[in-house]
Amino acid sequence: MTSHSSPVSDSVSVRSSATAFAKNPSTAPSKTSAFAGLAPVVLAVFLGFLAISVPLAALALEVRDHLGFGALTVGWVVGAQALATLLTRHQSGTLCDQRGPRAAVLLGLPLTACSGIAYALASALPIDPVAKLAVLLVGRLVAGLGESLFLTGLMSWGIARVGPARTGKVMSWTGIAIYAALGLGASLGLVVQSAYGFAGVGALAVLTPMVAWAIALKLPAVAASGGQRVPFHRVLGLIWRPGLVLALATVPYAAMAAFLTLSYAAHGWPHAGTALLGFGAAYVFVRLVGSGLPDRFGATKVAVGSLVFEAVGQLLIWCAPAPGMAVLGATLSGLGFSLVFPAMGVIATRAVPPEQRGRAVGNFIAFADIAMGVTGPVVGFATQWLGISTAFLVGAGATCAALCLLPSLRLGGSRG
Repeated sequence: MTSHSSPVSDSVSVRSSATAFAKNPSTAPSKTSAFAGLAPVVLAVFLGFLAISVPLAALALEVRDHLGFGALTVGWVVGAQALATLLTRHQSGTLCDQRGPRAAVLLGLPLTACSGIAYALASALPIDPVAKLAVLLVGRLVAGLGESLFLTGLMSWGIARVGPARTGKVMSWTGIAIYAALGLGASLGLVVQSAYGFAGVGALAVLTPMVAWAIALKLPAVAASGGQRVPFHRVLGLIWRPGLVLALATVPYAAMAAFLTLSYAAHGWPHAGTALLGFGAAYVFVRLVGSGLPDRFGATKVAVGSLVFEAVGQLLIWCAPAPGMAVLGATLSGLGFSLVFPAMGVIATRAVPPEQRGRAVGNFIAFADIAMGVTGPVVGFATQWLGISTAFLVGAGATCAALCLLPSLRLGGSRG
């Protein structure tokens, strides 16, 4: 999600690289520039995440309009991938530790491509809608496993290439790549679906991770770290408040990914991808120009402003009488969401001892995974009873709940 992702990285991202350098100093970069070290990694992240984002908006239309299922089923199909990512994150980190990040990346990207094959088969096979839905769900689960592997590996690999001292830069650049892909991919998926059907979306989801795989294949491996992993519960007590704020702030994005295209269709508006593109563009722009704001003005102040922008954006989509207002709302949502992760990340990492900060970051990101996985089914249930636009009212409510948590977060920080 960002420096996170689907957001997104595992605790191995920091610890694996630092330990590898200690065991094998020859792997430590000495004069590698950030651009030279990170450019191929960031490009691979972008291409890999295109395969995750391209089907998002198109899936909602495929499940509802072509297969004939309701909003609740749409939510489950979209959320299945994030749940699979969350459940496999520990195993992906273990693979990174034991065999090195290159092994995780070279396994994860082809698995992600296999999800595209499942999408194409679900569209092309002459089977009944329930069977097509089952194939789609298999594709979503495979995509979740693939993302868990390739993103954990690429972030760890990036840190190994430029050094642990530039971990923040790695997370920032990969976060930009993730949300650039998410913003562009959803819009691109709708265009491809309109021209070639959902099978075309599946074909594109096969192509982009395999191009990323070819890039990764040419990069030199770095040493595996081995060693013991630190379980999540050891830092949970220190990071759960900022983690919960991150999860609540992720709800609007998850709701838009699953239900914005359906909302546009219900209103009879064209070009739903424009709103999603506005979200992604605003997210990337703010990340590029404002990533240092939490350090300069304080994490809590930045979080308050970010959450207010996000809540206003969701309310604008909810009550939008025309597509222009919906685009404005999505753009404000992206503007607000962009800095929630770094602001909460500052608080989370300052709450733990220095030797646990890398693990805290990885486990903190898991809250975004949980939000992505849970939002779709929960919001889908709500929209069945109250209408599609309810998704964005839920998004606004989640950001308001996050605002209410901030005072207790400050108190928790003072105790830590």
